[in-house]
Parts: sequence; C-alpha cells; structure tokens
Amino acid sequence: MTSRRALPQSFVVANTAMLWLATAIASVELWPIYQSPQFVVVVLVAMGIGTLIAIGGARYRWSSLVVLLVTVAAYFAIGVPLAIPSRALFGVLPTLDGLAELATGTALSWKQLVTITPPVGSYQALLVPALVLVLVTTVVGLSTAIRGRWGELGALGPITLFVAGILFGPATAVLPLQLSLGLLGVVLLWIAWQRWYRRREQVRALAAQGTVPGGAPVEATADRGLIAARSLIGAVLIIALAAGSSVAAALALPPTTTRQVIRTAIEQPFDPRSYPSPLSGFRRYEESGTADSTMLTVAGLPADGRIRIATLDSYDGIVYAVGSGAVSSESGSFTRVPYTFDQSAVTGRRVTVTVTVGSYTGVWVPTVGKFESIAFAGNDAAALRDSFYYNNASGTAAVVKQLHAGDSYTLSAVLPRQPDSGQLASVGPGAAVVPRIGVLPENLLATLDGWVKGVDGGGARLVAMIAALKKAGYLSHGVSADEPASRSGHAADRITQLLTDQRMIGDQEQYAVTAALMARQLGFPARVVFGFAPKDANATGVTRVLGKDVSAWIEVDTAQYGWVAIDPTPPVREIPAAQPKDPTTIARPQSPVQPPVEDQKTDNSPVPPDSTQDEPVNLSPILVVLLAVLRILGWVAVGAAILLAPFAAIVAAKLRRRVLRRRAPTPLQRISGGWQEFENSVIDRGYTPPPFPTRTEVAATVGGMKPLVLATVADRAIFSPNEPRAEEADQVWRSVEAMIITIDRGRTRRQRIRAAISLRSLGGYSVKKLFKR
Repeated sequence: MTSRRALPQSFVVANTAMLWLATAIASVELWPIYQSPQFVVVVLVAMGIGTLIAIGGARYRWSSLVVLLVTVAAYFAIGVPLAIPSRALFGVLPTLDGLAELATGTALSWKQLVTITPPVGSYQALLVPALVLVLVTTVVGLSTAIRGRWGELGALGPITLFVAGILFGPATAVLPLQLSLGLLGVVLLWIAWQRWYRRREQVRALAAQGTVPGGAPVEATADRGLIAARSLIGAVLIIALAAGSSVAAALALPPTTTRQVIRTAIEQPFDPRSYPSPLSGFRRYEESGTADSTMLTVAGLPADGRIRIATLDSYDGIVYAVGSGAVSSESGSFTRVPYTFDQSAVTGRRVTVTVTVGSYTGVWVPTVGKFESIAFAGNDAAALRDSFYYNNASGTAAVVKQLHAGDSYTLSAVLPRQPDSGQLASVGPGAAVVPRIGVLPENLLATLDGWVKGVDGGGARLVAMIAALKKAGYLSHGVSADEPASRSGHAADRITQLLTDQRMIGDQEQYAVTAALMARQLGFPARVVFGFAPKDANATGVTRVLGKDVSAWIEVDTAQYGWVAIDPTPPVREIPAAQPKDPTTIARPQSPVQPPVEDQKTDNSPVPPDSTQDEPVNLSPILVVLLAVLRILGWVAVGAAILLAPFAAIVAAKLRRRVLRRRAPTPLQRISGGWQEFENSVIDRGYTPPPFPTRTEVAATVGGMKPLVLATVADRAIFSPNEPRAEEADQVWRSVEAMIITIDRGRTRRQRIRAAISLRSLGGYSVKKLFKR
C-alpha cells in the first residue's frame, strides 16, 4: 500500500480537497440528527485530524497498524472535549470519567441514537457516533486515495458516511435530492480526476524511458491534449445524465410512504401497553383521604389550564388505552427526547410551568399543551432525565423510573389555539388516524341519532351532541353515601347502562368515553384525555392540584384547528329522584339508522352515520393479479430505464460518431473515418496499441493480414496526392464492418456488451480495467 517515491504536493492537495468537499456534503445528512453548533465543530476537527493522520502516514510510510494506533490515540485525545464536552476539564482536557464514558459510548451510543427523538444536540455521549464516522472515513478515505493502488476507492469513505447518516437519521428526509446529486457529482469528478492523473503519470513514465514513438512532447500530448478534455467531458456528461434521470424519476414518481430507517424499525424500549390504562384508576382520586391531598404544586399554570396525564385513543370495549397492540398507532410509539422538541409549527401561546410532585405517583408525567423542553431538578434529576420518553402525536410524556413525592421539573410548552363555540360549529373532520373501535356499546347509535336528528354539518352535529349529553346527564362519583349510586368503569356495558338508565348518572370517566365514541360515529377522529382540571389555576401564582381535581375530556381532530379539546361533562346540579319503576318497561325503539359499513373499517371516516356510500367494485381475481403484475413490471421498467440510461447514452454517442464518419462529405474523409472507426472498435474490445501508434502498429496489435491491408489502404489514400474514389471509401467501410464481425465472432455476449459500453474510445476507460493500474 505504501509508495516508494515522494507524493507530489498537487496530488495530495487535490485529493484532500475532493475528500473534504465530499465529506462536507455527506455530513449534512447527519445534521437533522444533531442540529447543534457542537456537531459542526466535531465534523471540522475530525476532518482536520483525520487528514493530518492520513498525510502523515503517507509521508512517513506508516503501516496500516501504525495508522490505526495513531487514529485510536487521537480519538481518545480529542473525543471527550468534542463529543462529551460536559465531561471535559476546562472544556479541552479529557477526564477519567469522560474517557470511561467515551469508551462506553463508542459501543453503546449507536443504539441510544436510534431510540431517542432528534435533534439530540450534545446530549450525553450521542456525538460519539458522528465523531467516529467522520474521523474513520476521513483517515481511511484519504489514505486510500493517496496511497492505494486503486485510489478511486477512497470515495467509499464519504459514501459510507452518507449512507450512515440516512440509516441513523429521522424518517423525514432533508434535501434528499440535492445532497444525493451533490455527492454523486463530487465522487464522479474525483474518480475521473484520479483516472486521468494516473494515465498522465503512465505516459510520463513511458516518455522518461524513451518509448514514446516519434519523440512527441509528452506535456502537450498528455496534459493539454484531447485525452484530458474528452475524459472531463465524458465525466460531466455522465454526471448530467445521472442527475437528470434522478430528478426526472423523483418528480415523476415521488415516494408515497415515509422513509424506513433504523429508528422506524427498532423496537422502542418504552411500551405504554405494558402499563394499565390510567383512566381505569379514575375513581381512586375521588376517594376519601385522596380527594383533598395535594397531588401536584404547579407554578405558572394559566387560568382554566388543564394538566394532561395521558392521552388515550384505543378502545376495545373494556378500557380506553394509550395506543393499540392490534394496529399501528402513532400514540403508542414513545421515543426519548434529549432536551427539546421542535413545536415551531404549532400556533399558540408559549408558557413555562414548574411542577413539584406531591402525592402523585406513576410513569405518566403531567404536562400542559404541546411539550417543547423539560428540565428535572432534585436528587433523581439525572435518572429521570435519562428515562424520559415523549409521544408528540398525543402530547403524552412518561418516565420509566416513575415520579414520586419531591420530584420537580420545569416545563416549556405551547398552548395550541382553540376555537370558540361558534367556530366549533363550522369545523370539519381532520385526517388524523386513530385505532379502530373494538366494541361499540349498545344503544349508542340510537341515542346519537336522536340527539343530532335534523342537524346538518359535521361541526354542528358535534356541538349538538355535546350539548345534549350535558343536558341529559348528571354528575356523580358515587364515592360517598349522600351521592346517588354511580358505577365506575367505562366498558361497553357501563356506557350502555349510562345511556339506558332512567337517569343518566356518571362522572367524567363515562362522559368522556361516551362523547369520544359518539364523535367517532360523526366522522371525527377523537380520543380521551385523562388529567387534572384545577379550579383555582392562576398564572401569576402557585396552584395546588388536589385529587378531586381529576378530570377527563375529549379531543377531536378538525381540519381547521387540528386537535381541539372539548369538555363533555354535565354541570353540577341537583339530581332528581328516580321515578317508580314500571313493571312493563317498554324498550327504547331501535334507530332506523345503522352504522355505516366504513366505520367498521376506518374510525376516522368523515361520513356521518346516516349517510350512504357506494359499494366498492368487486374486481375479478384474475384482473387484480394482472393489474398487480403490470404495476410491478412498470416499476421494474422505470428502474431499468434509469439504470441503463448512462449505457444507452454511450451507445448513442458511438452510433452518432459512426454515422458522421461514414457520411463525411469527401471520400478521403470517409476513408480516414473508416480507419478511425476500426481503431476505436479494437480499443473498445480490449486491444492495447502502443502510445501514439501508427496505423501499422494498430494493425499489428490486432494481428492478421486484413488489418495490415486496411492500414496500407488508409495510408495510401491519405498520403497520396490523388483524391481517392467514392468506391474505395465504400470498400474500406465494408472491410471495417467485416473485420469487426470477425473479431466479435469468437467473443461471448457479455464481452460484446462490454465493448459496446466501453468508454476507452471516447476518452474514458473500459469496465474491465476500471480498477486496474
């Protein structure tokens, strides 16, 4: 791998510049993961140190083992201040704790990186993977480029960095087309320059040995001749063709699904389905001894502010839960959040609250609005910070360690803009996806139909349903002797009882579930929110959240405002005495409106229950299979067209060159063009004449009498004072075609294809010798 002669300074500088440019473009793919100025420092310093190691290894002819040891030593010297700045002494010197964390992070931080929500900034040791990737790819890539026999392989360093950025990055791509084309252009230009430089050095070596025929000036021929120009033009044309094909394909066939990366495939360590639904313990907050105890102490809570414990969107007829085990639910996927979450797209008021935990315990972290950042305090702050998880789809936060009395944290959030009652009546259903309802309580559709009958419009029907629920219902927790009986729970039979009893009696647990299920039947995606609704919230002071402040409400997704919070709980009022039971109770009539078929498949369908839909067209199984096969063949054809486009361009260029030569205006030009066509053809087929050969030398390289005769005819026609006849030009072209057919006769199909797409006659290189010195 080592070179026995000093490397030219221009060669080292050019390769270094190419590597830096390619690495800079590839590093941009890592930016969405970190989005921190410290990441930029890591990339720049790692590139600089890696470059010094690679050039030093080439200058002093270090072995691969020595380069490896120097790289490891440099990594531990700069790793702590760069990747774990919080563990560095005075910000620049590594500490023992920092070195231990660096060593651990080298092995474990990769998994942590894909189980935490980006951007991660400089959180813990998560900058270690970026430092390792940039440093290693720089050392290996530049060492290969300036010392390796196949210097073109040095481009694999930036390519590896780019691929790693995609795999470890978020599911949403940032500038995918621009970065891909930029890296492709730099890599192809680098490879073309490497090949041109090697070819020039070979010609100079031949000139130094005195083997260049005729003593032609090497500098004029190799450096400023058509070879360099054609190589550069060929590289530019290939880059332009590849870029054009990629852009056209991306515009014509944009991706229809999110990008599948490691973090989308890996199983997240926090599963909300491993914990009981928090709504199941609703009544315990109302029991004696808990109702008047301080659950939380909150500073800065806005007036009428609500505290979210958890958002529940999956109902199986027994409990409303966070996420669903049967279907994919965005609310069921929790990821670690290092320090902040971008909520710039949310319109609303920003607030900062400080929460001190009292009697409250559990894994669910009380929050307000849409979470932006959190800072834990107290003795367990580090443990809580490391076990914090968040789901942005539902706005639910959790800590695996669980909260206990004395824990505290400061939370920054955005309170989304909410519509008033008049605006709510004009909203339409949103497009959010929620899990399918498992079991629908009996009489729910019949009751809903009676409440919204004669009301038009999705928003108006939603408002009418909420108003009817508040008007017909009475509030009772049933935990004391002076309250009417009210059974806890929110299973389907409990909701049916609520709707069919003579008096509709329940609390927030039942009313929130009933309202959410009815909103789903009206076409609105809906979910239940469990939390606290303190009555004395004061943004300028401290709010004591008591156990009896427990509440539940619903959120519905609207096309105009996103998720809107609605409280369906009836007001506190006197509950009338029950009427004597009639021994001949008449059952309520069933509603003539049946649930739409689509609701059994998609719960967030905007079609109301009393609307009709066309039945789907039942296609023939044979036609379905045929359409699937045609679709697959279409995609294969598109992919093949993109892959074969550069080769088709090469074949087209050769065909155009041949036509121009054969249709030249004079017989002399046609004879000269015929010989050039023969010479180009034999070069593409692997023959290697001497540098700057005569026609006789080319014919001798091919072998046989016919090439020598053709070379003699071409020399006589070109150097003769008489103008050749048109018949002689035609005879030359027929001889050329016959000899090419003879040469191809003993070749395999693969060899003939390789000759057709060879770039040697166009100033480039054959596929066979792409990586040969």
